[in-house]
Amino acid sequence: MLVRVWTGAILGSRFATNLGLCAEDMALRGILFLWFVLLTLIGCSRQDRAGSSAAGLRKVVMQTDWFPQAEHGGFYQALVKGYYAEAGLDVELLPGGVNAQINLKVARGDADFGMNRNDLIFSAQDQGLPLVMVGAYLQHDPQALMLHEDNPVSSFAELDGQTVIATPSMVWIQHVQKKYGIDFNLRPLTYGLAGFMADPLAIQQCFVTNEPFFARQNGARVKTLLIRDTGYDAYHTLFTRRELLRTDPEVVRAFVEASMRGWQDYIEGDPAAAHTEILRRNARMTQELLDYSRGEMITRRLVTGDPAQGDALGRLRVTRLEQQLAILRESDLLKPGPTPADLFWPEVLTDDRTTLRP
Repeated sequence: MLVRVWTGAILGSRFATNLGLCAEDMALRGILFLWFVLLTLIGCSRQDRAGSSAAGLRKVVMQTDWFPQAEHGGFYQALVKGYYAEAGLDVELLPGGVNAQINLKVARGDADFGMNRNDLIFSAQDQGLPLVMVGAYLQHDPQALMLHEDNPVSSFAELDGQTVIATPSMVWIQHVQKKYGIDFNLRPLTYGLAGFMADPLAIQQCFVTNEPFFARQNGARVKTLLIRDTGYDAYHTLFTRRELLRTDPEVVRAFVEASMRGWQDYIEGDPAAAHTEILRRNARMTQELLDYSRGEMITRRLVTGDPAQGDALGRLRVTRLEQQLAILRESDLLKPGPTPADLFWPEVLTDDRTTLRP
């Protein structure tokens, strides 16, 4: 049975999400000597977090990357509308944060599923963590550069000689400089917008689903350059550990299908159920930000992608994954190694160079 592919507030909060992911990646590199201990613990951990709830449902835990927000909307829609329960699952969605340590929690069994960019999962796999991607909840990366509307820079090629406020470890930086034959100065991201608001020539890393909202709320007129337009376009994926996929693939299949059903309903239907739950769980969230973020995801096709390019909700395309692997390896960020077919669950991989899996 194949997995179905379903088609169709604080200032700078999403910057903090990115900080947490990068910090996690650096932490992975710093504990290589402990992998043998980790692998032992995995075998002794709460394997598969097996167990049933009082209603006879299979207990499943998912670690999110930040506090409840629109970028988690499909998961909350699936939860509150009962799609997980219909699939036989009792799902707990754990809030994330700067120190969420998503990859490690999933690897050692503290959570069954996690959400992360695929390049960070590549890195975790490269360092020995037994993780497998099982679907993409965002077909396209919302990362971008934000500029004031009057800034004369209008393309990535024009960044030559400029100063960019960004996380220095981000892969896209090396990619952009190499692709366009340019060099620009880096100023470390401080995960706020005060500096950007004060400098009309500032160029700052952002998420199009978040920071432009706050900038405009504070009176700035802004424009954005999507990182994906440079050819480096990371999926935002669901992942699990190999052990769970091997021992209980039906649980993985049920969770992925119910999650994608939730995402389809959240994007194409009425998001009120998810928004009510998100607002209940996150006192600093606002309805205005939820509406803005969801609107950006719809307008920019971040969730469903472009069907003409072979995109569909939940789908991972071999060609895009191979391109990203090549970029990472050319930048010496990954060792030569497996192909995408070795790293991902075949049920969600498609090869757009031949035929697409229905």
